Amino acid sequence: MTKAIKLLTALPPPQRERMMALAREVSFPEDTRIFESGTTADRFWVIRSGAVSLDQRVNQLQRVTVATLGAGDLLGWSWLFPPHKWDFGAEAFSRVRAYEFDAAAVLRLCEEDPALGLTLVRCVAEILAHRLEATRVRLMEQPAPHTRKVL
Repeated sequence: MTKAIKLLTALPPPQRERMMALAREVSFPEDTRIFESGTTADRFWVIRSGAVSLDQRVNQLQRVTVATLGAGDLLGWSWLFPPHKWDFGAEAFSRVRAYEFDAAAVLRLCEEDPALGLTLVRCVAEILAHRLEATRVRLMEQPAPHTRKVL
């Protein structure tokens, strides 16, 4: 499996500085719901410390954790793609400190600086590819509920 990239360290220094000019420091207490699946995705975070679990609701009573994110990880990518709705929910697994970015401001910056926009999209795509690969590996490690012969 490829190594996960970290968004801010993957950006070249001048682009990172431009992004960080838009950052706002925030924190979330343990067990705080950060966002819910299906709600408007108008911001994203880069985790500085703590842990966040991404989850998917399987029914009204049950959520399944699909990933756990930590320091340096990107939290939220749905802001980048229409319809700009969260695909998962997120909850602070421990106290979390993060940089918060307003999606509209970042998208304006990307329009002003297409090279930064392309780099950002490539970084997010690489992060998504890594998470998809990690999910695939996790699913393959799970015991099958039943097996059937393939002829």
